[in-house]
Amino acid sequence: MKPHPPAVFERLDLIEWQLCRRLAGFNVHPPWLALLRLSSKLGDWPLWVALILAQPLLHPTSGGQRMAQYTATALVAIGLYRVLKTRLCRERPFITFRGIIRCSEPARDRYSFPSGHTMHAVLFCVMTAAHAPWLLPWLVPVALLIAISRVGLGLHYISDVLAGALLGMGFALASLHLAG
Repeated sequence: MKPHPPAVFERLDLIEWQLCRRLAGFNVHPPWLALLRLSSKLGDWPLWVALILAQPLLHPTSGGQRMAQYTATALVAIGLYRVLKTRLCRERPFITFRGIIRCSEPARDRYSFPSGHTMHAVLFCVMTAAHAPWLLPWLVPVALLIAISRVGLGLHYISDVLAGALLGMGFALASLHLAG
């Protein structure tokens, strides 16, 4: 039996699909498509693992503690993200609407809500803002490209990306508060 997503997703899908299709339409330009694919791959895990592993170098006196905090926060975020994704069951735009070109970027799973890539990008940007704000001029543009890439590649709706960003901010702020 196919899971049925909440009715709010059906309404949002109809509102958002044309904008998603337009954004995905820019993928006819090979340099843009290559940038989106690279951004999406960076958001898979390599950038965040590198940032976690760099904590002892960035903070010689508290790097181990920061490493543990970043890792624990990311793992808790992944746990809730998985629960939401498998319970809410919103189909990806390229599955729901034939007019959205998929651009051969593999999806990790069938469902799109929320965007885990965006969740982690915002989570790590907020935590970095608290601990190493001098990295933000490099990290924020990459995080924005990761979020844009998810819509541009037809993998997420804009509301998926916004929800992922809000979740990421919430997890980061909670982590920073708890670590006090």
